[in-house]
Amino acid sequence: MDRLDRRQILRTTGVAGLAAVGSLLVAEPAAADPTPAPTAETADALKPKDTVQQADTVARLLSFDPARLADGTLAQVAGYHAPGDGGGMLVRWDAASTLAHNGGTVLAPGQAAKGRWLQIHDGVGDFRRFGHFDGKTPADAALDAMVGDPAIHRIEAHTDLLFVKRHTFSRSDLEFDFGGHTVRTDGIEKAGQDDPFAAVLLFRGKVTGTVVTHKLTAVMPDLSDVFEVGDSSKFAVGQWWAAEVNQLTGRWERELQKLVQVTQIVDGSRIRVNYKNGWELAAGRTITWTRVEPVERVHIRNMVFFGVEGGDQYTGSHPVAYEYAVSCDVSGIEATGTFWPVVMRRWCTHFRTEQCTLKNPASVTWGGAGYLTQQIYCLYGHVSDCHTANSRHLNDFTASAYCYVENCHGDGDDQGPFVTHGQYEHDLVYTGNSGLMTFANSGAAWGSAAKRITVRKHVCSWFVARVKVTDLTLEDVQVIGKPSLQGSGMIWVNADGVQMRGCSASDTLIISQQSARSGRPNIIDGCTFALPAKSEIAQANVTSPVHISRSVLTGLDGNTWNGTGELRFTDTILRARENAAPITVAAATLVLDGCTVKGTGLRLAGKADQRIRLEGGTELSGAGALLSRADATGAVTWELAGHRSVASGADAVHVLLESGRNRYLATGSLFTGGKLTLKAAAFGDGSYLKHTGNVEEGVTRTDLPEDGPRVQTTGNLVV
Repeated sequence: MDRLDRRQILRTTGVAGLAAVGSLLVAEPAAADPTPAPTAETADALKPKDTVQQADTVARLLSFDPARLADGTLAQVAGYHAPGDGGGMLVRWDAASTLAHNGGTVLAPGQAAKGRWLQIHDGVGDFRRFGHFDGKTPADAALDAMVGDPAIHRIEAHTDLLFVKRHTFSRSDLEFDFGGHTVRTDGIEKAGQDDPFAAVLLFRGKVTGTVVTHKLTAVMPDLSDVFEVGDSSKFAVGQWWAAEVNQLTGRWERELQKLVQVTQIVDGSRIRVNYKNGWELAAGRTITWTRVEPVERVHIRNMVFFGVEGGDQYTGSHPVAYEYAVSCDVSGIEATGTFWPVVMRRWCTHFRTEQCTLKNPASVTWGGAGYLTQQIYCLYGHVSDCHTANSRHLNDFTASAYCYVENCHGDGDDQGPFVTHGQYEHDLVYTGNSGLMTFANSGAAWGSAAKRITVRKHVCSWFVARVKVTDLTLEDVQVIGKPSLQGSGMIWVNADGVQMRGCSASDTLIISQQSARSGRPNIIDGCTFALPAKSEIAQANVTSPVHISRSVLTGLDGNTWNGTGELRFTDTILRARENAAPITVAAATLVLDGCTVKGTGLRLAGKADQRIRLEGGTELSGAGALLSRADATGAVTWELAGHRSVASGADAVHVLLESGRNRYLATGSLFTGGKLTLKAAAFGDGSYLKHTGNVEEGVTRTDLPEDGPRVQTTGNLVV
C-alpha cells in the first residue's frame, strides 16, 4: 500500500486504534493482539514510523520501549498528567538525539543514553506541556527550555506559575502571554547589590568589542542627526551603536547616551543615525561608539505579578527588565509588592508600555525602588493607560528623549508619579495624566537639566520644574493642594522659555531661573493662582523677562517679586486679602496694561534703576499706598498713562514718594479720593515731576513741591 502522509494518518486513525497501536510499544508484557499478523505485502506500511502512536500521558509515552521505536515515529499525547488536561502534544522520536531532558520539548525515556521524544509545535510554547498547572512547583526550567528553543516565537501560560530564578536572555522575536494568570516568586534566589536588572525576565542585547572613539572638530548643533565619527568605514547602515559623550562636571552628567541605528554613510568621516541630538555639543567633546547587537521584538503581556512580601534589594522581586533592546513592548502587567521597577529599561529604543499597574511596592524610600517603569538612556517610548497606588514613581525618564506618556494616573502620590532625573532629557510629552510631577530634580550629579517638555491636561497636587528645565510648556495643568502633603498646591517653574496656558495652582506660584538657554519668551497666559501671604513669587535669580496675561492672582498680601528681569502684566487681575500689605517688586521694568490691582498696592524695591508703566486703563484700588517705593539708591521712572487709581478711604495714598531719585510722569489718568503725596525730597538732582492732564476727584495733595524747571503739577482737572 502507498505510504500515508501525516495529515492522512491524523484524519483516518481513531483514538481507539491509536491506543491499540501504541500499546504494542510498551516495554512491559501486554496481552496478545487478535489482529492477524502482517503479511509481507503490508509489513512495510505498518512500521511504527508510518503510524502515529498514542499515549494518554507523558508518563505513558516515556514507558514505550526505545528498542521498538523506529527513528521518526510520531506520537500524540492526550495530556501531560491526565488526558485532556491541556498538556497534550505531538512528539517525534529522534533515535540519535542526546539532548538533555527538560520535561517538555525534550523527553528522555528512562536512563536512555540516546533517543529522545522531541515536541512538534507550531512555534507556540505552553507551560502545561512541561507539567505546570498550579503554580506550586518552579517553572524556571520550562521557561529556559522554551526561550532557548529558536523555533518557539510565542510562550503562553494558561495557569498560575512560580519562578525562583532570575533569568537573563539575549534572543529576539519572542512574545510572552501569561493570559492574566498569577506569577509568584516566593523563595526566589537573592539578587546582587543594587541591581534593578535582576528581574525574573531580563532581556539584554550583546555588547560587542567594537568601539570607536572620536573627538568633535566642530560644534554639533542641537537637532543634528549627522555625527562626526572620524572614519565612517567602521560603520555600516543598519547597525546599532550605543553613543555616549564624555561627562561634564557631574558624575553622570552627559548630554548624549542613546542606542541609535546607522541610517546613512554621509561621507568618509560622518554618519547619519535615527536620532536628532537634543543638546549642542562643543568642539573638543568626545563621543564613544560601542556596537551593540540588540534584543529585538520581545514582548511581554497579561501577567498578574506578586513580589516577595517584605522583600528588599536582595530578596525582593520584579517581573521585567530590558537592556540594549529595540521594539520590545510590555502590556497588561498588574503588579503588587515589587521592589525594583516593574518594567526596567536601559539603552532601549522604540517601545510601548501599556495598561500596567503597580500597588503598594515593598519600598518607596530606597533609591530606585517602588517604580512602575523607569527608562534610562531611552528613545521613542510610549507609556499609556497605566496606574499606580501608594507607589514612588509611575514613570521616570533619565537621559531619555522623544517619549510620550498619556492617560496614566497615580494615587497615594506623595512620592511623585511623574519625574525626570535631569540627565539632559528632552522632547517629552505628557497628556491627560494625573499625579504629582517633578522634572530634573535629582541633583547636580546628573546635570539638573531638561529641555522641551510639554504637559497637557494634567491634574496633580504638586508641580516642580525648578532647575535647568528649558522651554517647558504647560497647558491646562491644574495643581490642587491636599492636607496630607505639606507644600502641595504649588507650581514652581524655571524662567527659561517657560510657557503656561490655562493653568492653576491652589496655593503657590514660584518662578526662579537656573538657566538661560532659550530664545522664546516666558509667558503665563489665562492662568489662575492662589498665593499665600508674604510668599516670594519670583526669586532674585530671575533676570529674563516674564509676561503674565489674562490671568488672575488672588490672596495677595505682602508678596514679593524679587526677580530683576522685566515683568509685564496684561489684562490681569491681582486681588489681595483684606488689609493686605503691598506687593514688593524688584523688576527693572514693571508694566501693567489693562490690569486690575484690587485691595493692595505696588511697592518698588529694586537695588538698581527701575521703571514702572501703567497704561491701557489699568486700575488700582485699596486702602494703603497704591504706588510707593522703598529707600534705594537707584532712580525710579514712573509712567502713569491713562490709568485709574481709586483710594479706599481718606488715608489711602495714590502715589507716595518721600525720598530717592524719581522721574515722574502722569498724564491722562484718573485719581479718586485719598491723597497724593509727592514730597520735595523725592525730586532732587537727577529727578523730575510732571503731573498734568489728569483728573483729580476728591484728592488731597500733600507735600507737593512748587512748580519749577523740573516740576510741573498744573493743568489738571481738579473736582
